Amino acid sequence: MPGSFPSPFDALGPHALARRAAESLQATLREGFIAPGLPSDILQGPDGGKMFGVLVVRQPDGTPGVLRAFSAMLAGRWDVPGFVPPVFDREARARVEPVADATVKALLARAEAWSTSEELRRLREADDARQIREATEREAMRLRHDARRRQRHERRAAILAMPVHMEPLAAVEAPHARDLQPTSPALTAAARAEALHAIDQESRGDKAEKRRWDAAQEEARRQLAPARAKAERRVRALDRLRRIVSRGFMKQFHDTYAITNARGETRPLRSLYGGAEPPSGAGDCAGAKLLAHAFAHGLQPVALAEFWWGTPPASGGRIQGAFYPACRDKCGPLLPFMLEGLEVSAPRVFVPPPAPTPELSVVFEDAWIVVIDKPCGLLSVPGRDVALLDSVLTRLRARYPHATGPLLAHRLDLDTSGLLVAALDSRTHASLQRQFLHRDVAKRYVALIDGPVQADAGTITLPLRVDLDDRPRQIVDPVHGKPAVTDWEVLRREAGHTRVAFHPRTGRTHQLRVHAAHPQGLGAPIVGDPLYGHAGLRLHLHAETLSFTHPATGQRVSFTRAAPF
Repeated sequence: MPGSFPSPFDALGPHALARRAAESLQATLREGFIAPGLPSDILQGPDGGKMFGVLVVRQPDGTPGVLRAFSAMLAGRWDVPGFVPPVFDREARARVEPVADATVKALLARAEAWSTSEELRRLREADDARQIREATEREAMRLRHDARRRQRHERRAAILAMPVHMEPLAAVEAPHARDLQPTSPALTAAARAEALHAIDQESRGDKAEKRRWDAAQEEARRQLAPARAKAERRVRALDRLRRIVSRGFMKQFHDTYAITNARGETRPLRSLYGGAEPPSGAGDCAGAKLLAHAFAHGLQPVALAEFWWGTPPASGGRIQGAFYPACRDKCGPLLPFMLEGLEVSAPRVFVPPPAPTPELSVVFEDAWIVVIDKPCGLLSVPGRDVALLDSVLTRLRARYPHATGPLLAHRLDLDTSGLLVAALDSRTHASLQRQFLHRDVAKRYVALIDGPVQADAGTITLPLRVDLDDRPRQIVDPVHGKPAVTDWEVLRREAGHTRVAFHPRTGRTHQLRVHAAHPQGLGAPIVGDPLYGHAGLRLHLHAETLSFTHPATGQRVSFTRAAPF
């Protein structure tokens, strides 16, 4: 038994007692059933998996016991035999839910009916056809007018190049008038003026045609576009109304949650979020359910563990059987209140062990650059905490005190080993960074994947951003994520593992680790990945090859260090 309740936000995993209880539940899930009549393979379908939790408790007589829970609903059910019930007041929710469900469904039906109505379809098709016709006619007219303009320019240049015919004067005034007669074709001044005027009239005719066409298009737009815009405004208005009504009902749902802590104090759910509306699903996480049930039945919480089971979510970041701390977004304001009255341990944070070697492994150095083979477990740059000062950068500054400006041109994760290049002066550093920015640096990583990879090679394109609720994890986000592209190829297949070479085109945080673990990537994490897979002795990811143009010599250089696994 732990001396105090381990923090649910502990980054180093659950207490051993809670882990054992969770592994017992995982064994049941692995056997194929969540509960009688409820197979666990429903968690492997398109709807994805689920967070599960276990809470080790001490009963009033001192006997230990275990409570089990799942987040939100399971297979459309709040209640499943063997798992604790939800937190909300059932009678209060029963008064709100039917009305909310019927109202929101009716608004959805209205919006769907109007957005798929025959009237809106005809308006959209007619307006789309008008736009296509307008664009086609505009382009044809532009080409026609451009051709005419070129012809007019050619004719105008030819007319201006012709000499003006000089009318002969009387012999008494010009005895040699014949000398004024041109030898090439000529125009009289009046004829030239008339020809140039005709060309100008043709230009004015094209402009008039364009004005008439613009007026006709404007009339067509007035007949169709406003009607379509009005109809589509109605669709958007119905959608806004649905969202407003849904938010109103969500407040009523939140008001059905009364949260009790270990002291027996009770507060409304919404009061715990500092005036902001609680996020969707607040109060329905497994941890909150477990603590609420324990307090309601006089059970003493001892240790908590939460894990994921089933298909990973679309954003990635969850692996079946892996343990995760409580989420900061939903549970950050909630669980600390619930635990008031208990002695709770401070959450442990990750502190890297001492680096395996006290000295840097220098692969190459000259007057301008240094190439390092970074070991796994050594930071690239120092962290904020005093325990995180040792790093490649710290050691470089001690080794090269004469170096000016920044040193490292790029970084590797703490858990990743391999090649790093540093500059000994500012100009060299700027040159290297330009090469990284313009993707002129070739990088090859070797990784051991924890599972089979079916294809032999490919490209992974999954945009990434930080998980705001669970830093430093990264998640896939097609809307807000930054582009991340990785080329890969299988090197060989081993017993239960696959050795893969990665060639990243971009350099996002944890890019290779997420692209490996995500279902739309390789579908299996890197061996030993504590964030996106299962922790091991080390992360089996190594920066094996680094190629770039030497900033001083201009020659292409390449360095290789084989993976130590």
